[in-house]
Amino acid sequence: MSSKLIVVKIGTASLTKSDGVLDLELMQRLVDQIATAIKQGNKIVFVTSGAVAAGIAELGIPKKPNDIVFQQMAAAAGQNIIMSTYRELFSKHGLKVAQILLTAEDLSNRAAYLHICDVLEMVLQYGIVPIINENDVTSTDELVPVTKGCKVNFSDNDILSVLVANALEANLVIILSNVDGLYTANPKKREAKLIKTVELITPELKCDVEGKSRLGRGGMKTKLKAAEIATSSGVPLVIANSKTENVIIDILSGKQMGTLFKPQERLPSIKRWIAYGASVKGQIFVNEGAKKAILEGASLLPVGVIKVTGTFNEGDVVSLLDQQCVEFARGNPNYNSGEINIVKGLKTNNIKKALGYIRHKEIVARKNICVKK
Repeated sequence: MSSKLIVVKIGTASLTKSDGVLDLELMQRLVDQIATAIKQGNKIVFVTSGAVAAGIAELGIPKKPNDIVFQQMAAAAGQNIIMSTYRELFSKHGLKVAQILLTAEDLSNRAAYLHICDVLEMVLQYGIVPIINENDVTSTDELVPVTKGCKVNFSDNDILSVLVANALEANLVIILSNVDGLYTANPKKREAKLIKTVELITPELKCDVEGKSRLGRGGMKTKLKAAEIATSSGVPLVIANSKTENVIIDILSGKQMGTLFKPQERLPSIKRWIAYGASVKGQIFVNEGAKKAILEGASLLPVGVIKVTGTFNEGDVVSLLDQQCVEFARGNPNYNSGEINIVKGLKTNNIKKALGYIRHKEIVARKNICVKK
């Protein structure tokens, strides 16, 4: 077995019993497998859910599934339980753990994104197991309406796991669920059949997916989105049942387990971040000529810009939309929204006259544009 960097994600429904209490026996089996994989020379990044469910069980109070502040309070109580449990289980193998809590904004800022990568790489270098979870206590993505033109990059640990894999250029993502993989229909239906391999995630496949998690925020639709991000970034992904004996070890040994999503061609690192790692801060609408040029590999110039929505800074990620309001690419602009509003529609040689300075002749350079597939 060759050494690999693997991201393993475990969901709430797989970590807890029906009453929300942590399933310590299952957690022990999973930790044992991760420890074995590490001793075989692999590096494992562990993404875990379960804080909200563990907190509710610990506090012994009725669930309020629609109350976000209640869930954040439960997460605050549950994080300590989750981490203390993992610390104890990993210590039996002589392994130390490090808790890393992330929010959408942490990965949206390019400098912070790169710094998080540095921290994770150092944690792995010292043989520590990084245990990642979304910071439910401080994340407010689901508390407030999303500003027009803005999109957050994740609000679920399925998506978080593949964004981390994307950032670290992992060899594989394993998402452990309470089902065996992706089915042709809801697994509860008799006619449902397990799909063992997915060569390409098509629009038809996305329309066919059903199901939603009982305790977590994920579900198969979210897992399919995670698989789409991973495979588009050149990382294979497996969805498998957490309760299958030796599931992690068998996957790493090459056995067919669950559903394998095959990777596509890997994008350059900056384009992977633009496409998937960053939250969209605004929108730039372009004319048909600019769209055609961008799709053929050109930069976006001021003359091609029709209008701007949202408020964003230089270096933020924005959507590029055509005149039919369809997003066809994302980019990392050289100017902020106010500056672009001033120079939109102008020829390059008029930028300095309009602004009093010229930072770049391109609104978005081609190297910082990622076209949607």
